[in-house]
Amino acid sequence: MTRRFRVAPHRLGARVRLWLDEPERGDVPGWVLITIMTAALVTALLLVAEPLLTNLFSQAVNSVGT
Repeated sequence: MTRRFRVAPHRLGARVRLWLDEPERGDVPGWVLITIMTAALVTALLLVAEPLLTNLFSQAVNSVGT
């Protein structure tokens, strides 16, 4: 049991060194690009749809009020 505790830091250090030496580490991860592209798509759709949705909501509220 004590051997496990003595070896664990060395294994962790080796794994961290392998991770740091990975050549793909500097690239932007795919999930970051997907998140940015999704945010841009939502923003573009909102710019187009906002006036239409505002008008639709106003008409619905006015029709209930009368």
